[in-house]
Amino acid sequence: MHHLELIETASQSLHTNPLIRAAFLTGSHSNGLADAYSDIDFLLVASDGASDEVAALWRDVVGQTGEIVLWRDRTPRPALINAIMDDWTRIDALILKPDQMGLQTQSGLKPLFDHDGIFDSLPIAPKTQGPNPARLRYQFEEFIKILGLLHLAAGRKEYINGVLGVFHLRNLLVDLLIEETGAPNRGGVLHLNRLITDEQKELLTSMPPAVPTLDAMITAHLAYAAAYLPRARRMAQRWNIEWPDRFEEVTWLQLGRSLSLERPYRVA
Repeated sequence: MHHLELIETASQSLHTNPLIRAAFLTGSHSNGLADAYSDIDFLLVASDGASDEVAALWRDVVGQTGEIVLWRDRTPRPALINAIMDDWTRIDALILKPDQMGLQTQSGLKPLFDHDGIFDSLPIAPKTQGPNPARLRYQFEEFIKILGLLHLAAGRKEYINGVLGVFHLRNLLVDLLIEETGAPNRGGVLHLNRLITDEQKELLTSMPPAVPTLDAMITAHLAYAAAYLPRARRMAQRWNIEWPDRFEEVTWLQLGRSLSLERPYRVA
């Protein structure tokens, strides 16, 4: 079923049901960025929230649009239901009570119906506050921690699982690059192309692959350290986030003692 047809079917099925006070689209279908590969994100407002009765109603509604081949009922999050259809359309529904709508904004929602005028009571857009300092500090420390675990993987000759560290470092670098651009409407993991610059894409595509040998692991860890840590330091300075200097220092000392590695960049 075509996405727009599916949305219309779901909206009509819910519109007259007293359990549901409002239904909105969120994500790419709410902001005009949807494509043929986008999932469909619904936000349903129910007086009793994500109750068993509402969950059963939603399954019946989704079942009207096709065959459900995967159903996760409030498993990832207590108010979230995930579905995948036989044509691989992905449908998510976040089910909230009216008094749980405080974090929503008009800019992030597209009303399908709204019996109680909830949409008009919401702020137009979120306040611009910049990145989350605590989250960034955690990511900076996490990068240094994973970098430091290289000496453990090398010492145990755990090269097969050791390459997981390269993937973690890559994910943290991607998060940092997205944070640099300040891109709104980030979407899911497969929306990276529109979130980062051409220069950032060139950086990512130039990084060495994860190969389960000691030399390749060392090369990759050093390359990611050279790409990530100077940029992360600049971001920390920009947002007045304390940098974990001592943690980074002892990590390089340990890598120097165990693997004769040196910091692959200069500290300004």
